Amino acid sequence: MSALGITRSEKTISGALALGMHLLFAVLLIFGVAWQQQRSDAPVVVDLWSNLPPVPQPKVEAPPPVKPEPAPPKPAPAPKIEPKAEPKPVPKPDIALKEKAAKERKKKEEEREKAEAKKREDEKKRLAAVKEQQAKEAEARRIAKEQDDALRKLAAQQAARVSAQQRLIDDYKRRISDKIRRFVVLPPNLQGNPEAEFDVVQIPGGEVLSVKLKRTSGNSAYDAAVERAIHKAQPLPPPPEGLAFGEFRELNLKFRPKE
Repeated sequence: MSALGITRSEKTISGALALGMHLLFAVLLIFGVAWQQQRSDAPVVVDLWSNLPPVPQPKVEAPPPVKPEPAPPKPAPAPKIEPKAEPKPVPKPDIALKEKAAKERKKKEEEREKAEAKKREDEKKRLAAVKEQQAKEAEARRIAKEQDDALRKLAAQQAARVSAQQRLIDDYKRRISDKIRRFVVLPPNLQGNPEAEFDVVQIPGGEVLSVKLKRTSGNSAYDAAVERAIHKAQPLPPPPEGLAFGEFRELNLKFRPKE
């Protein structure tokens, strides 16, 4: 209770007691007047008192003292509250876990799709590289085959040309040797079939410029007979058409007596 409440209670009690005393005094007064009227019929004896006895006063008990309640302590000053930022709403645990799991699944799915897309792209590049390499190898094989075919064809043509030219050369040398043999006078008592080899240099027109014995037959008489025949056979036959004279300026001729 507060001090104000205690004061009002005391005043109320005091007023009630005072009102009670007044009511009691009024009752006693009325009772005394009535009693005096009843005794008015009897002879009246008047005692004169020099001093009237005191009128008895009703004993009024004092209210018990009310112990004043101790004054409440002064309230401590309210602490200064700093304004705080409004906290973000925290989602419920189960919802947060579900959202986190959904995000993780979505992230894993995106990573898996990216990995598969990269794998497909790498495989596509690998196949393209393989096809390109196969195409290059096929083209290289085709070119190599064409080159081989061309080389074989060229070789065949050259071989045919050389063969034809060699036939012309052999035929031309045979014609020269046949003409020279007509002028060879074999020495007497020649035995066997020895071979003599000569290097002959001619000039255009078939004239012989020089004759050199390259390998003897072992019979000097036969060697001398062949050398004389070479000089007598000039002019030598001209090369056939299609053959250059420069190729026959120097001739290597071989002779046997029994050919």
